[in-house]
Amino acid sequence: MTHSDGYTTETIIGLEVHVQLKTNTKLFCGCSTTFGAAPNTQVCPVCLGHPGALPVINEQALELAVKAGLALNCDIPPVTKWDRKQYFYPDLPKGYQISQFDLPICAEGYLDIGADSSGTAERRIRILRAHLEEDAGKSMHDEASGQFDTRIDLNRCGTPLLEIVSQPDLRSSLEAKAYLNELKLRMTHLGISDCEMQEGSLRVDANVNLHIHVDGNKIATPIVEIKNMNSFRAVERAIDHEVDRQYDVWEETGKTIKDESKTTRGWDDQAGRTFLQREKEESADYRYFPDPDLLPVRIPRERVEAIQSSLGEMPGEVRERLQTEYGIKAYDAEVIVNQGKDFIDLYENVVTVCGDGKRASSWFQQDILRTINEQQIAVSEFPVSGNDLGTLILKITTGELDNSRARDVFQYMLDHGDTVEASIKALGITSVDSSELEGLCRELLTKNPHVVEDYRNGKQQAIGSLIGQAKKRNPNANPKTVRELLLQIVETL
Repeated sequence: MTHSDGYTTETIIGLEVHVQLKTNTKLFCGCSTTFGAAPNTQVCPVCLGHPGALPVINEQALELAVKAGLALNCDIPPVTKWDRKQYFYPDLPKGYQISQFDLPICAEGYLDIGADSSGTAERRIRILRAHLEEDAGKSMHDEASGQFDTRIDLNRCGTPLLEIVSQPDLRSSLEAKAYLNELKLRMTHLGISDCEMQEGSLRVDANVNLHIHVDGNKIATPIVEIKNMNSFRAVERAIDHEVDRQYDVWEETGKTIKDESKTTRGWDDQAGRTFLQREKEESADYRYFPDPDLLPVRIPRERVEAIQSSLGEMPGEVRERLQTEYGIKAYDAEVIVNQGKDFIDLYENVVTVCGDGKRASSWFQQDILRTINEQQIAVSEFPVSGNDLGTLILKITTGELDNSRARDVFQYMLDHGDTVEASIKALGITSVDSSELEGLCRELLTKNPHVVEDYRNGKQQAIGSLIGQAKKRNPNANPKTVRELLLQIVETL
């Protein structure tokens, strides 16, 4: 970016993403990970850190971590181990967090982000590591009462997290958002995590600084970590604000570097600004050492290969296949894939029945998505089966139903749970005899000679008014057929 004073800057961004793994129980005990339970009801001596309570590794968490690493093109080392990360905070009852330091479960990898209309270019973002760790509890601050009380909910203590750390390869907030979207898509597509930010199962910290180019020299501002971002849009806004703030600080200090390298800043979404939160700890402050209660874990190569073979298609591969097999546009394929695997499976089921990928895509992006959002249901709970949806769209393709009547049938199926044929019968939709329809068209043309005159004078849209009249007279009349008949008759008059 070139500023008004002539200096150019390059934004340097690295992201730390905490993904909560989709396990039924915690990382080192049998307590439930279900979200929304009453505070402190899903705890035990292990996750509360009681003396003498020993952790036991959740094998499913290990498998999901390996699956995530493979999906991110990471190396899976043959041995990984557990370390204690020492720090004191009210929501960490043990006084340390079980994490991984020098031997993470997933080593170097990468994630490709594609070009899109927002201006991001196709880029490969390197991933430094992905390591397993247990979550801490949650501090709940009650400021509304005026007492400024803080209560602690330890239900989340011990929940399995995979922390995915990127290299500082991102160069804009838009690229950061694209990276997060692709990362989330892979995690949800493979069932690794539900990535619900509002429930805390996906959290993002951003490390941001600037490279300012002055007279052929590069000046780097200190790296600042930003926390408390609860949406991808918030990440984008926070990075943009921090970039401007760091440049302003550099100018205000007489183009000298202010040392902020050990600070963490929070994000105030309502105010649209970052604020100083606390001093940032470094690796030495955490006093890592191997956890004496947990043995290192050996991951056989054959097990890694088995997990690799079970991954199936990645979202990017599905996008390309949908375009190739069903002839839909890149944007349409992206919309379908972004809704998740169940949505993709339903779409492909429908296309198998109706044979029209483009028309099915249009219905999915409009009627199906609207219904899911209005009823707040999962795709797996959609009240109309893929076979019935495919049959309905097939009737449009063959001309048995027009779009308007098909939507009436669709709504009836939603409301009553009936099949296509039963819904058509209940609505009284019948095929119209061709001679009856031709007679109606001739009658309309006779009563509206000005339409014929307008059409012959080049106003082809004049025929549209008669199509509307035909639909009023006979709701079962197909608009396309009516138009074709009207034009044929006009040519013979």
